[in-house]
Amino acid sequence: MLMKQLLIKPEKCIGCRSCELACSFGHYEQFNPKLANVKVFEYEQEAAAVPVMCLQCEEPSCLKVCPVKAISRDENGAVTINYRKCIGCKMCLNACPLGNISFHPLAGRVFKCDFCGGDPKCARSCPSGAITYVESDTTDERRKLAGDRLRDLIGEGGTK
Repeated sequence: MLMKQLLIKPEKCIGCRSCELACSFGHYEQFNPKLANVKVFEYEQEAAAVPVMCLQCEEPSCLKVCPVKAISRDENGAVTINYRKCIGCKMCLNACPLGNISFHPLAGRVFKCDFCGGDPKCARSCPSGAITYVESDTTDERRKLAGDRLRDLIGEGGTK
């Protein structure tokens, strides 16, 4: 099935963190990487940086565990949180196998990538093309290939 998604090319990331700043400003009007829905992980030994965000899973664990059904998939294919329904129990945060949901202590709520309503600020601000928003295959095989590419880049266990 084809749909728009964020495509990450770790080999193109220059570690500038523009994506984090654009994301936090777009959502909270603050240049604060801790509030970004994308995190750039740096692997110093390999001289590599990798932007990481919600993978918008086909069968999201976060959606399955939400006791009040505050998590759903929107028309853009993004798994989103309805903050009017969310009770802040953090079960979704614990259910995400990749840790791509965060908690905003001042707002008292969880947050994650939501494709910025179909216009992801991270992709728009990425100067190297490491993050793009494209029509792409969303199968599990595609995700496996992306994981294999990342492992090749940084090695097993995060070091090569």
